[in-house]
Amino acid sequence: MLMQKLLIPITVIASLLLGACSNDPVVNRLPWVYRIEIQQGNVVSQEEANQLRIGMTRRQVQFILGSPMVTDPFHPDRWDYYFSYKPGTRGEGEPEQELLTLFFREDELVRMAGSVQPGASPDNPDAVRQQRTVTVPPQERGDVGILTRLWRWIGFGNS
Repeated sequence: MLMQKLLIPITVIASLLLGACSNDPVVNRLPWVYRIEIQQGNVVSQEEANQLRIGMTRRQVQFILGSPMVTDPFHPDRWDYYFSYKPGTRGEGEPEQELLTLFFREDELVRMAGSVQPGASPDNPDAVRQQRTVTVPPQERGDVGILTRLWRWIGFGNS
């Protein structure tokens, strides 16, 4: 009998607690629901991006921007600097995302892409020239691996 009387209040309290964890916009506007401020990644300011130049070495770029957020093991010549911000309880500011992708060739910066770009400024007059994209045809390598040779021997590859 006592258990049946307690079952309804326990169910109501549990549903209120679980409802506070939801992403429902109505629940998120409630003043007593606490939300933390979430900041992830590398903060890349415009001043830091303006210091980047085509032809810089990896060490020079790392000195200016710090270590990259993502280094892809399949594309070692690509560095990604990602930044994400989601405001907390006070709701000050808008959610934002920034991305800066740097491409290297033989330890030298060759191209930049993303939402943060070096701007034209007095100390960086050739910023517009840096934005050109050059497509380089793939270079044929004389040495092929054992799996490629086996694949071609079976007849699936070009000779």
